[in-house]
Amino acid sequence: MTYLPEPIYRHGTEERTGILLVNLGTPDAPTAKALKPYLRQFLSDTRVVEIPKPIWWLILNGVILNTRPKKSAQKYASIWLNAGSPLRVYTEKQAILLKGFLGERTRSPFIVDFAMTYGNPSIPDALGRLKEQNCQRILIVPMFPQYAGSAAGPVFDQVFAAMQKMRNLPALRTVKHFHDHPGYISALAANIEDYWKKNGRPEKLLMSFHGVPRFTHEKGDPYPCECHKTGRLLAERLGLTSEQYIVSFQSRFGRAEWVQPYTAATLKKLGKEKTRRVDVVCPGFVSDCLETLEEIAMECREEFLSAGGEEYHYIPCLNDNDQWIHALTDLVFENLQGWLPVHDANELEQARLRAMSMGAKQ
Repeated sequence: MTYLPEPIYRHGTEERTGILLVNLGTPDAPTAKALKPYLRQFLSDTRVVEIPKPIWWLILNGVILNTRPKKSAQKYASIWLNAGSPLRVYTEKQAILLKGFLGERTRSPFIVDFAMTYGNPSIPDALGRLKEQNCQRILIVPMFPQYAGSAAGPVFDQVFAAMQKMRNLPALRTVKHFHDHPGYISALAANIEDYWKKNGRPEKLLMSFHGVPRFTHEKGDPYPCECHKTGRLLAERLGLTSEQYIVSFQSRFGRAEWVQPYTAATLKKLGKEKTRRVDVVCPGFVSDCLETLEEIAMECREEFLSAGGEEYHYIPCLNDNDQWIHALTDLVFENLQGWLPVHDANELEQARLRAMSMGAKQ
């Protein structure tokens, strides 16, 4: 094993705690050229696509990567911001705000960074930056409220793979999920209530989560159950009856049966039933991205209206909402118990002198 270069270890150097926020990923640009390597990396992950490798290699390289990049690029172009991909923009903002909120509550030396499972900035690069800043403790926070083997799983895979190449391993903690965290539920509810104060209330609130193949749940993945729990807790917090909200699943891919009901089919049904107004929120995403801004806010809107619905509203994700960042700060603190040392300059100098007296080099 060849290990990556390590920062020089010096006695008495202040140890830091790193916090790494990780989201799914995004291409570097809304172009077919940028989409192809991104899709290749994403769709080559065996946690994302559980089809025998030889068969899937032929499908991916013979069909998908020759057709899908151009179509996907057009969709990305329709939601791209001046500052870049919405997912990257909001995830970076969350990291910056989290650092500020942490600083208001403790003087412990935190380093907050962000990464993407697929695309840039990569998880190995982000871990390298944290190591360079002497982070001897690292908390990994996948930005997926509900655990899915195809979402949080690849994050952990990449983190552990990167650590295999490190000589001086940091202490590591991971956040598996926060689907029922009180702060997260409260932030979701407050975001929806604020939207309703400004825009009125719907007949139905549709809570749309990213879909997964049905067989993954049958093999032990808890994701659909955690989505339904989030939906139930959110409905209770909003005071909704079971007739006033629906939990559904979006972004189906391929021919296999996925967890139902499907979002698009549900909206078509509601439109045919002449439902006057439907509001859609995506509690499985903490940042707006292609799946929320293009699929839900645009495609699904047309699905509902063309089927006979009258009024369609998409409620944005939490993004850089203050209450959400407060909840994220609470979540981080809860997972940092025992990792909050406070060392002043005098303590560090005393530690250095003690080490030197015992023969340590400067």
